[in-house]
Amino acid sequence: MNNTENLLKQLLMIGIGTTSLVAEKIQEVTNQWVKDGTINPDQAKTFVDDIMQQLKSEQGNWETQMQRQMRNVMQDIGVPRQSELDELRGRLDRLERQIRDLENRNWR
Repeated sequence: MNNTENLLKQLLMIGIGTTSLVAEKIQEVTNQWVKDGTINPDQAKTFVDDIMQQLKSEQGNWETQMQRQMRNVMQDIGVPRQSELDELRGRLDRLERQIRDLENRNWR
């Protein structure tokens, strides 16, 4: 499961890195447009803000989809969910307690 978590983190970092690179390039392009007189600084700011908002929204959706896909893959290969592990730990604790109680009764 540790490898799966590492893979997910790497994929998320790639997505964040890609978003950062796109943001830098958009800023460069809009700066050039302002310099060339194609658009004014206010239009450039609005354009960059709109694009960045879309990127953030899409990145959130991408992260959500990746997490959902990873959960599905993990479930398909039989990796238990944390809640299932917690439930099993609780059952194991109860069984161990019952065994100790039975052993104590036999020694009395």
